[in-house]
Amino acid sequence: MEPRTDDHPYAEPPWFSRLAAYFPEHELKDPRQMQDLLSRHTAYRKLETPEYLATYAEFADFIFIDYLLVDAAARGKGVGSKLLSWFKRKGKPIILEVEPPDAEDSDKARRIRFYEKNGFHRADNIVYTRSDEDGEAYTMDIYYWHPDLVSECQVMFDMAKVCREIHNFRAMKYYGRLLADPEDVLDWEQ
Repeated sequence: MEPRTDDHPYAEPPWFSRLAAYFPEHELKDPRQMQDLLSRHTAYRKLETPEYLATYAEFADFIFIDYLLVDAAARGKGVGSKLLSWFKRKGKPIILEVEPPDAEDSDKARRIRFYEKNGFHRADNIVYTRSDEDGEAYTMDIYYWHPDLVSECQVMFDMAKVCREIHNFRAMKYYGRLLADPEDVLDWEQ
């Protein structure tokens, strides 16, 4: 992330440094955008303990988990599953983005197994392609959990809201472009 060029240098908050140490750079939001989301968007929240860190948006009818990180020392001890259970008890559908499987990266497959073990399903009909700051395209899979049956059309509708309200929140200020125009990044595949 580029530092601010004014007289007051920006220091990343420690919680953001935890995310930056784990998530690929192209998936991370600018920490200043995240601070703005946390302080100015009524739906965006953060949960943090030494064992985990989660940022999410809780809308009236669904939850979007933006980042979910379980500390390396706490992995395999049920911490992540307990956190997902906490979200599920709210009784709302849950949506999240997951890197697609990669034969050369066993962590990606491990994350997918974790979400599937916790009742999440891949949205097979939704194609979600974003671009990094260099214009390189990358694809993410959309996973969802729902307390009742739900159509992937609803998941796509909710994901479009996430793009508009969370990913694009003050995006022009921090990136000079929209990060995720739903018309450009979401597609339906039969």
